[in-house]
Amino acid sequence: MKLIIASNNAHKLTEMKAILAPFFDEIVSMREAGIEHETVEDGQTFMENAVKKARELAEISGCCAIADDSGLCVDALDGAPGIYSARFSGVHGDDAANNRLLLDRLRDEKNRAAHYTCAIALVWPDGRTVTAEDYLYGEIAYDERGTGGFGYDPLFILPEIGLRTAEISSEEKNRISHRGKALRQLVKKLEG
Repeated sequence: MKLIIASNNAHKLTEMKAILAPFFDEIVSMREAGIEHETVEDGQTFMENAVKKARELAEISGCCAIADDSGLCVDALDGAPGIYSARFSGVHGDDAANNRLLLDRLRDEKNRAAHYTCAIALVWPDGRTVTAEDYLYGEIAYDERGTGGFGYDPLFILPEIGLRTAEISSEEKNRISHRGKALRQLVKKLEG
């Protein structure tokens, strides 16, 4: 059985392929499958967006499809940027602008609690759907540090080790990340 990942992000593809390899004969990216499609992410939750992306890709391809939606939720901002994490500053994928805006919004805020959320949906061509969601809890720093990761990682502190997610190895991040935990939860459902 073939699985298409609703992403062309190399890091995400490597992680998903490694974890899901035992369940599928072939795992490919959208690009590798020759599919150019962009889902309009108009859901109100991470899970709604993940399910919509996976469902559309399964319908287009006739194969199994997996998609995720993830982002940063800051307590003091009532969960923002949330589903708008990648386009918080108004420009999709402008990490520097997103980080500047987040620091600006939290300038006088003492409550720095935040968490990353990742929702994952796996959809078969017949519509059967398996989902999982998990989190990584931490705090937002007052400045950026570290060169690893992407997005809000230079600002996201892991209190138990006192480092930003941008300061730890990609292997360590995969082990503790919201995406890694959600994928492992999904695997448990597939095995069960």
